[in-house]
Amino acid sequence: MAHDQISIPLLLFLICTLSAATVNHATLTGKFRENGAMKRKLLDNGPGQTPQMGWNSYNHFPCKLSEELIHQTADAMVSTGLSALGYKYINLDDCWAELNRDSKGNLVPKASIFPSGMKALADYVHSKGLKIGIYADAGTLTCSKTMPGSLNYEEQDANTFASWGIDYLKYDNCHNNGLSPQERYSNMSKALLNTGRPIFYSLCEWGQDNPATWASSIGNSWRTTGDIKDTWESMTSHADLNDVWASYAGPGGWNDPDMLEVGNGGMSTEEYRSHFSIWALAKAPLLIGCDIRSMDNETFELLSNKEVIEVNQDKLGAQGKKVKKTGDLEVWSGPLSDNRVAVVLWNRESSEATIIADWSDIGLNSSAVVDARDLWTHSTIYSIRHQLKATVEAHACKMYALTPH
Repeated sequence: MAHDQISIPLLLFLICTLSAATVNHATLTGKFRENGAMKRKLLDNGPGQTPQMGWNSYNHFPCKLSEELIHQTADAMVSTGLSALGYKYINLDDCWAELNRDSKGNLVPKASIFPSGMKALADYVHSKGLKIGIYADAGTLTCSKTMPGSLNYEEQDANTFASWGIDYLKYDNCHNNGLSPQERYSNMSKALLNTGRPIFYSLCEWGQDNPATWASSIGNSWRTTGDIKDTWESMTSHADLNDVWASYAGPGGWNDPDMLEVGNGGMSTEEYRSHFSIWALAKAPLLIGCDIRSMDNETFELLSNKEVIEVNQDKLGAQGKKVKKTGDLEVWSGPLSDNRVAVVLWNRESSEATIIADWSDIGLNSSAVVDARDLWTHSTIYSIRHQLKATVEAHACKMYALTPH
């Protein structure tokens, strides 16, 4: 009895001491997830436990699709080593089908660009250890107006996709007759589930009806923005629009600020580094939008950063968010598994500046001592106290993973 009276206070003292020196992970997770993600009803279809990674044709090629392009892109995904880093989806966007359905109402791949058909194309992609995605629209026509939409054909088209071996559906929002997106997107969700094939379901509703608040029970990701452009202004505005919905993302369903523009030429290397870093921290889909068959070394270096990708694919699945803003100097942060914290110091000004993240900004206790891993220089700063501070070039960022002692 005397032993119990001594050990219990001692145990409480040790617990309090340890917790004061480390990140309060439960509080931090709650700060970032709040009400949305914890209470959401998830679509139980299998895919999407981490944000999707892969390639999409639209940003670089728009309607210039071909069987040869898809074969070569799948080949390049493997030969470059990108597939080994997690980039698994090869996704066709708009313009792959004929304008008219066949006599039985089925979608028909364009014979002029896909002479072997979609089943053969899927088989080729699968033979490379990759997955294949396709595009459809929750309206009467797709956005290009070159192929039919799937409105009122949901079951038939879902069955067609499953029969071809499709693994991913991007479902757009054009020519929708003003009908409720919840109903239109739900109908395709049910149809995909009924096929029995696990198909990643990406809602491209452009964020118009706040899909973050209702889409987790319908799909695996949902667009929070309109289409991205290959400019600094577009990229930064998409980051801000997506940030509003951070608490609604998590394993099984993700906010989607649109595809990556890295490598398409409209931004500087440092702007693309910021783009990739913020998308990774925000648990956004990492869907490459450039021509990976001919990307330069700088583009490959950005897209293949294993440590940054690991933040995006972290098993905790908590979306990082903007936690501090001083003019155009920003701190973005979010919790990672194993009590770690991801931090991006982002300089959106037009000149070099110093950015400081105090421990209180990023959910660390004031007495915490951390090691800071710089995810772009692949170096570690040991035993930091009180704050993280760095000089950052214009339109550039520094990205870290902090590990408390």
